[in-house]
Amino acid sequence: MDSDTSRSSSEVSHHDETVSNELEEILTNNQSPYSKRLRLASWVELKLLFRLAAPAVIVYLLNNVISMSTQIFCGHLGNLELAAVSLGNNGIQVFAYGLLLGMGSAVETLCGQAYGGNRYESLGIYLQKSTILLMVTALPLAVIYIFSKPILILLGEPVNIASAAAVFVYGLIPQIFAYAANFPIQKFLQSQSIIAPSAYISAGALVVHLFLTWLAVFRWNWGLLGASLVLSLSWWIMVVAQFVYIVMGKRCRNTWKGFSLQAFHGLWSFFKLSAASAVMLCLETWYFQILVLIAGLLKNSEVELDSLSVCTTISGWVFMISVGFNAAASVRVSNELGAGHPKSASFSVVVVTSCSFIISVMAAIVVMIFRDSISYIFTEGEVVAKAASDLSPFLAATLILNGIQPVLSGVAVGCGWQSVVAYVNVGCYYLVSVPVGVLLGFKFNLGAKGIWSGMLGGTLLQTMILSWVTLRTDWNKEVEKAKNRLKTWDDKRQPPLPE
Repeated sequence: MDSDTSRSSSEVSHHDETVSNELEEILTNNQSPYSKRLRLASWVELKLLFRLAAPAVIVYLLNNVISMSTQIFCGHLGNLELAAVSLGNNGIQVFAYGLLLGMGSAVETLCGQAYGGNRYESLGIYLQKSTILLMVTALPLAVIYIFSKPILILLGEPVNIASAAAVFVYGLIPQIFAYAANFPIQKFLQSQSIIAPSAYISAGALVVHLFLTWLAVFRWNWGLLGASLVLSLSWWIMVVAQFVYIVMGKRCRNTWKGFSLQAFHGLWSFFKLSAASAVMLCLETWYFQILVLIAGLLKNSEVELDSLSVCTTISGWVFMISVGFNAAASVRVSNELGAGHPKSASFSVVVVTSCSFIISVMAAIVVMIFRDSISYIFTEGEVVAKAASDLSPFLAATLILNGIQPVLSGVAVGCGWQSVVAYVNVGCYYLVSVPVGVLLGFKFNLGAKGIWSGMLGGTLLQTMILSWVTLRTDWNKEVEKAKNRLKTWDDKRQPPLPE
């Protein structure tokens, strides 16, 4: 049986390598007409892309629906509960989510390039290193969760909303450690184009989550704490199921060789890359967190928070589609660079960005058509519905930008540009967007519209800069950098880290 499963894993890897080589041959065949090369290359790339993106989108959508469903259940308890869950999710939980997901994205760069370069034995070590670092990071985050109430009050949030949000956050403490285990596992599997199993697992977890949340909130009357504890349990179900798949599944036999003490070697070097990855993503996710916190300081804070919560939740749901394409872009680019295929890497960027953009424009059109009724999914209040409808044009513009920006961030992760993107995020978000948003929201009394206008300006600026950087990329040099990282592993017997 061991030989059969190993053969199965090898056959999958060989098939991926064959298709990748076919794409590079099509793109470099100058004797063939350009239109024919474009048509053939597009067909090959689209097959590769949607084999990755479709299940990745499903995974991220289902994971987001798990959290969103908790917000919906609690929202029907009342406006205070909806505001509390919004503040707990977007004001506290996103802090941990962004930090740990960012640190976990280091695995995406390393595993993707190592897999493309046939360095399969490295992937399991990277997975273990990342999990160790994330679990250690989760400990101080748990302390922040414990003191969430005084933190929110200190930030100026209303006492009644802060108190209710803190109760919800207490039940999310186990979720922090689920994040720490889940993100490295997810990136480990994605780098090998193994995404469908995670989609099935997420679908099963969602069914269990919906049933248990309904019981906790409406039957057992456990309130906000019960809802958040069920949410934590659902994440742990996904973690355990995915790890069982890695250990028992056929496709990971070449990349998972069991636990190793080597995972504790070179942790500091691995931490530096993880920190750069975390800074890149945290500066982005914390930015949306700051948006919600600032909205809590407005005059009619409960209505502003509720309407903003409705729009940001819908934005987050559609954003998961772009995140799926983000994952696909990262895997495609890192695999092609590791395999030494510069033209394929460049072509993948164009195709994945175009597909994500088209889907996002369609989503924006749907939002504008149903702008007057979308809030009733979350709450029955007419005041909130009117406020959410007024914000819909801002939501639509955000969706369109989110069709491009996350994909370019995925390209950056695939290439190992995390530190560069971190500087871009600082400038666009914190030196331009937040100050402009505060000025428009408070000084010019535009409220949530003013805050969101600042956010749009920062996202637009970031998208333009990342587009410029990507267009100017020398893909032959990126291939050489990827080769040097793999050579570092052979020479020094330690994980090849991006510069």
